[in-house]
Amino acid sequence: MLRGLLWIALTVCCIGGLAFAQESEADSTYEIAWEYGPTLSKMGDLAEITVPEGYLFAGAEDTKLLMTLMGNPVSETEQGFFSPDSMEWFAVFEFDEVGYIKDDEKESLDPEGMLESIREAQIEGNKRRREMGYSGLEILGWANEPHYDAATNNLEWAIRMQDDEGNHIINHNTRILGRRGVMRVTLVVNPESLDEVLPLYKNYLDGFAYQSGEKYAEFREGDKIAEYGLSALVLGGAAAVAAKSGLLKHLWKLIAVGIAAIGGFFKKFFGKKEADA
Repeated sequence: MLRGLLWIALTVCCIGGLAFAQESEADSTYEIAWEYGPTLSKMGDLAEITVPEGYLFAGAEDTKLLMTLMGNPVSETEQGFFSPDSMEWFAVFEFDEVGYIKDDEKESLDPEGMLESIREAQIEGNKRRREMGYSGLEILGWANEPHYDAATNNLEWAIRMQDDEGNHIINHNTRILGRRGVMRVTLVVNPESLDEVLPLYKNYLDGFAYQSGEKYAEFREGDKIAEYGLSALVLGGAAAVAAKSGLLKHLWKLIAVGIAAIGGFFKKFFGKKEADA
């Protein structure tokens, strides 16, 4: 497995709510342990993902660092960061160990009600974002309505947002149900590129797998059962249910980032990696 260690000298600045990096004499030095494809990357003992040639992966601690450098909150549940070398898009993996989530709501999802709940919760979420120095987010609507695939136990949806500076952002969300909880996968991509990138993303997401004993189908009697179902994963249904389960605490942490700016930032340092090779 090919691994690269990049010594990255960065100063992270925020302009118009977008995070970008520039070099300065007073920069701090960060070491990112990239795993370059083709390889099989591990998310601890929980899961793994196939990283093809031309793509890269970073583990849990490096994902936290990357989120910080991009001007995004850290959830402390990060498991991995996956992207093409070009950084035209990226996906962040986070795991919530909430127990086995029953999928008996799969035929009764209510996109309209879910969107209203998300908007209401984001009002409070934005208060915390701004207190922490992050841009607020306005929920514009669905880019893709929630859909559950019973064959893969994946729940998907995409939200269109706008930050305080008027920049349009899309977070495409995938929730992969497992035996002990749910893997939250967030795809960050330019809105105009979503239709082009989404098939690629879904194809590479097929390379994700829970380790033996962690799969949804391996549920055993006596395992912990989550206090909520599929609707609450999208912050739908009764707000009280979402609040009780603790789901609302994640909403303020929606990933808001200027993908073009971040792409240029990483491209510069990939050039360093090639020069050092």
